[in-house]
Amino acid sequence: MNSSEIGVNKFIEGYNCAQSVLFSLSEYTDLSEDFSLKVATGFGGGMGRTQHVCGAVSGGILALNLLYGRGLSDGKDKQDDVYIKVRELIKKFETENDTIICKELLDGCSLLTDEGRERYRSKGMNKKCHSYIASVIEIVKEIIETN
Repeated sequence: MNSSEIGVNKFIEGYNCAQSVLFSLSEYTDLSEDFSLKVATGFGGGMGRTQHVCGAVSGGILALNLLYGRGLSDGKDKQDDVYIKVRELIKKFETENDTIICKELLDGCSLLTDEGRERYRSKGMNKKCHSYIASVIEIVKEIIETN
């Protein structure tokens, strides 16, 4: 099973989009699978279901931070480098999907209301999330492979 399939399957199991992306990239980040799921939990649904930045995109940014981020002994150039990679992820995702805003990606469906969650389920919007998860995973892998 490839990374995108792993991520989508994790989402189908009931984990959120951010968790699914970071989990599927754990082979690159060297995080345990359990820690990957825990650290990404609050980013799902556009950050706690507020539907701001897509959780899949946030999971991808977390992976890039872990791989290329600035630590205590690193110079500012590491931070600048991550910003470039994050912008690349966002630009490619927006090119494919027009936005990184969860609510817009889900056609205005609100995940904060019972009615919105029912619409999400009944209209099969989870399939949209499958494609967003797979897209982010492939973009992040492409960024990793070119560095």
